[in-house]
Amino acid sequence: MRLYAAIDLHSNNSVLVVLDEHDHVVLNRRLPNKLPLILAELVAHRQDIQAIAVESTYNWYWLVDGLMEAGYSVKLVNTAAVKQYDGLKFAGDEHDARHLAHLLRLGILPTGHICPKEDRGVRDLLRKRSQMVRAQTTQLLSIKNLIARNSGQNITSNEIPDLDDSAVLRLCEGDEVRAMAIRSNLTVLLCVHEQVKMLEREVLKRAKLRPEFEKLLSVKGIGNILAMTIMYEAGDMARFASVGKFSSYGRCVSSSHWSNGKKKGEGNRKNGNKYLAWAFVEAAHFVVRYNERARRFYDRKKAKRNAIVATKAVAHKIARACYHVLRKQVPFDVTRAFA
Repeated sequence: MRLYAAIDLHSNNSVLVVLDEHDHVVLNRRLPNKLPLILAELVAHRQDIQAIAVESTYNWYWLVDGLMEAGYSVKLVNTAAVKQYDGLKFAGDEHDARHLAHLLRLGILPTGHICPKEDRGVRDLLRKRSQMVRAQTTQLLSIKNLIARNSGQNITSNEIPDLDDSAVLRLCEGDEVRAMAIRSNLTVLLCVHEQVKMLEREVLKRAKLRPEFEKLLSVKGIGNILAMTIMYEAGDMARFASVGKFSSYGRCVSSSHWSNGKKKGEGNRKNGNKYLAWAFVEAAHFVVRYNERARRFYDRKKAKRNAIVATKAVAHKIARACYHVLRKQVPFDVTRAFA
């Protein structure tokens, strides 16, 4: 008998449901988030379970890895694409798990990518670096605002790390209280800056530089960090059926709903990979700076719309180019990218 399992994963417990070929519930348990307990419940049905659907929540690593190491076929559920029936009068964790198992049995379960365990550590370090860079920008902007408020002067981001106590005090006209606010931001900034540099060193040391990494560096404007971010976030390119699918995953495609030739609304713009989207926008800024052909394309778009739309248009072009670079293992061709 074929069985289909699903796990509704929460922060401290999980709801396990197993259905048979006729959608009858074979097993329904709420268990603590302890792998041995979950495996013990499944062991009686091990030979009949075709696959296990697991929600793609923030804490799925331990469960998916443990189930796969135990020999089960695991499907990571794309929860944003799963829609329960409208008009339900009651819904709960057991119903959610049963619905996932039902979709799995029918073969229509929306699934996500399970990043290989060996790549996950470096990918997460790159994501942590991205978080630290955002924190660094927050401190820089705060210091600029405080200096402008207290002295009426503008200061560049490059000058801020070199400020000493006397310079800060001078900018605040000798007021120690106002200077203390700037010093606190400056202390945090220097600490975060050191963490960013440390993460970059560690990533470069640990990253498994596959052949596609060198091909990505052929894009003038994509350096080591951006190339590794794109490489690790994209993963196996075989999972993208077309260049459009990859561009959509990188959030470079607009979201809209059409019917009978008329626009009826917009969908979820946040579908896709936010880290890949960030990498393509960052690459767009550098490519425009270093590539004349890309700059001309950017200027044309900017003249028609605005700078933000123009940057996203360049990011879309880069995303499409990176798809072919990664999929076909060919160097970047600017004449094709910005024809």
